[in-house]
Amino acid sequence: MGRVRTTVLVGAAALALAGGLPGAVQAATAPPQPVPGYRGAEGAKRIEGRPSSADAPLVTAGQAYADTIGPGERVYRLNLDDASSVYFSAVLQPPRGAKVGYGDGLEVEIMTKEGGRCPNNPGRAGFGYDPVPLGAVAVRRLEEDAECQGAGVYFAKVTRTAAKDSDPGAWPVELLLQREPGLAAGSAPTTAPSVWPSASPTLPGSEPVARSGGTGFNDARALGSGVWRDDLRPGQTRFYRVPLDWGQQLGLSAELAGARMTKSYGSAAGGLSVALYSPYRGLVEDKDVPYAGKQAGVTLPKTAPVAYENRFSDTGEVRGVRVAGWYYIAVTLGAKVAEFTEDASPVPLTLRMDVTGGPAKGPAYKESLTAAGFGVGADERAAAKDGLTAPEAAEAADGRSVMRVVAGAGFGTGTVLLLVLGGWFLLGRRRGRTA
Repeated sequence: MGRVRTTVLVGAAALALAGGLPGAVQAATAPPQPVPGYRGAEGAKRIEGRPSSADAPLVTAGQAYADTIGPGERVYRLNLDDASSVYFSAVLQPPRGAKVGYGDGLEVEIMTKEGGRCPNNPGRAGFGYDPVPLGAVAVRRLEEDAECQGAGVYFAKVTRTAAKDSDPGAWPVELLLQREPGLAAGSAPTTAPSVWPSASPTLPGSEPVARSGGTGFNDARALGSGVWRDDLRPGQTRFYRVPLDWGQQLGLSAELAGARMTKSYGSAAGGLSVALYSPYRGLVEDKDVPYAGKQAGVTLPKTAPVAYENRFSDTGEVRGVRVAGWYYIAVTLGAKVAEFTEDASPVPLTLRMDVTGGPAKGPAYKESLTAAGFGVGADERAAAKDGLTAPEAAEAADGRSVMRVVAGAGFGTGTVLLLVLGGWFLLGRRRGRTA
């Protein structure tokens, strides 16, 4: 993999101690710490979904909610307007070691109060070999002459499916309702784009830079174009995020180096998996390959350019890149890898990313897109450049605000002092003239 270059020595050292980056002195000797669990959203509100709509609790846009769900259904109430598209996402968080199979998964849908399912629903997501954080989303899309366009009461239903021999326990689930404003009159595309050919991207081969991924959507590490270096332990999923503006495309690959083997041979089907999620936590594309303790990699097809009209496409991978904003990458090393490698010695991970195209001029929204949690601006680009998580970016923004206040106060105090000194000087001259 070559020598790892760090952009900030102090930050890299701190990350090495906290996140197990290359160079951690005790990595090979100390017993492995438990893999960190999913970090919930700051200020998430506890809620309890109901089996029926009669007493379903209200979920409002922009507020994250935390609930638990066993196999079966939970229902929530939504009050929707007639001027925006909405996305209701659920992120299921199975405990480490939970038994899951291909029949287990998550389904989310938005319904009318009369019980009708809205178009383009339900959103589904299924487990592979490992109990990883799993996101699925339901959509109420603004569309002329379609159902579910009026303002009023709707319901969101979250269903966890589980096989008879799967873990029957109640698992944490994070819920988020996001509202995408409507477009100005006459500016809304209504037809799907032309077919975009799927192709492997050309990716950079520069020196890797250390970046430690997060545990989920809320603390995903921001990245941009480049080569990034991290570590993975068996059963661990690392999350990253990249800002994609209108007209931009993402090329992505993930590579695992050789592991420290405890057996002469071993292999894990789906040992390396990569998933790309949209700004509203909907799955865009995913892929997995076996891992046998030797070099392995996954390359996702280059995404279609981000465009509003992609939402009308018949292809799921194109529909998923319908709005500018943060796109999320989840990389998982299968738990079965622990059967033939040293768990205390993480496997080196390399991410190669290339953001191309744009940024193009976006559609004209009636309201601020960034205020709704979408879009790409200076703050998003700065976070990607500096490799910040959302909590770190918020702290940095608060720090900049404080400095502006201090600078403003300093300027004001200096101005007052100059005025006072100037007044004394003029007063002294006047007194000299009258003496």
